[in-house]
Amino acid sequence: MIAAPALGSMRLAEEPDPRIFSPHVVRNRAPILAVLRRMLPPTGLVVEVASGSGEQAVYFAERLPGHSWQPTDIDQHALASIAAHSEAAGLANLLPPQRLDATAERWPVERAAALVCINMIHIAPWTVTEGLMAGARRLLPAGGIVYLYGPYKIDGRHTAPSNQEFAAWLRNQNPLWGIRDVTEVTGLAARSGFALIETVPMPANNLSVIFSKREE
Repeated sequence: MIAAPALGSMRLAEEPDPRIFSPHVVRNRAPILAVLRRMLPPTGLVVEVASGSGEQAVYFAERLPGHSWQPTDIDQHALASIAAHSEAAGLANLLPPQRLDATAERWPVERAAALVCINMIHIAPWTVTEGLMAGARRLLPAGGIVYLYGPYKIDGRHTAPSNQEFAAWLRNQNPLWGIRDVTEVTGLAARSGFALIETVPMPANNLSVIFSKREE
């Protein structure tokens, strides 16, 4: 006679894996890490806005042990995925994910050394980018770093035909989405108290765009 499995084991086996796996994260994370290693302050709390699946949060936290990494997202499925990836990694410097609405006037984190936002501002209304920069101004000290990554236009022009096609697809999904111009983002950052310090060409026609908070 074969004993029936315990009820708790049955429930555990039936629970779906909440982790999300994104192929583009694997492709992009090493080049991004190379820029982060050069641009981030030596230590401190890094807040990642729109962490998505959580895979890159694990990757960066593991390779930047001198930093505490705070993943965030607004989406509940993303938060569940981040939590599951974080639990599997077991990294002491990777903090539990926090729900963060970039447009909110108060964020769950009040102070940090740097803010990282990867592949968000083109798949969100412009008001979200405005909220992101306003939040960064509240969050960061003078000299604090904002790191943005994704596709951009330069002087009103797309950097590749594939980006132009992607921009059309984004507009079809939501007319408030779209590939932003570096000049537009830099202007918003300047009004929020940040100076552009570097733009770095990245694989697949993306850019790293890095700002530093000015003395107030």
